Amino acid sequence: MTLAKNQDARLEEIVRTGPTLMRVLTIARELDLPDWLIFSGAVYQRVLNQLTGRDLDYGIKDYDLGYHDASDISYEAEDVVIRRVAAAFEPPLREMVEVRNQARVHVWFEGHFGEPYAPLSSSAEALERFVSPIFALGARLEADDRLTIVAPFGLEDLFAMRVRPNPTRKTGGFARTAANLKARWPELSVEPD
Repeated sequence: MTLAKNQDARLEEIVRTGPTLMRVLTIARELDLPDWLIFSGAVYQRVLNQLTGRDLDYGIKDYDLGYHDASDISYEAEDVVIRRVAAAFEPPLREMVEVRNQARVHVWFEGHFGEPYAPLSSSAEALERFVSPIFALGARLEADDRLTIVAPFGLEDLFAMRVRPNPTRKTGGFARTAANLKARWPELSVEPD
């Protein structure tokens, strides 16, 4: 088995053994939002926890549920989806699942983060713009229970526990974000910005 296939299999096993994440993936699948993925920390932090012997839910603050619907990028349309998603989850998950239409991120991103952000054509494309390849990870539970994993930079950094800047998009927040991550998982190695 090649390294990449072995990492894919390990990631799927870790995701499937996390009951909370599987609950979120199952409910998200039932919501059937267009082009949806559970992003970033809810997925990669479980791998870090598994690799370092921590509880699988250690450090998980939220579940980022991204979807892509370019048919209406108004806040009002997104808010309808936000309320629908909230109604589908019981507390405490109701407060932890944060949903955003990736088709409208470019509308607010620069005002919030001070950096330009071109429109996205899919939820998966958003992963390519994350601060570090280790964060660029998404998962979707398919109707037939297959797990789709999207990792545009691969899984090598994640399983090597290496945090490095996104090689295709430099952002201003790498040092702060890496320091925050290292404080929670001191075993990580951080490459300079």
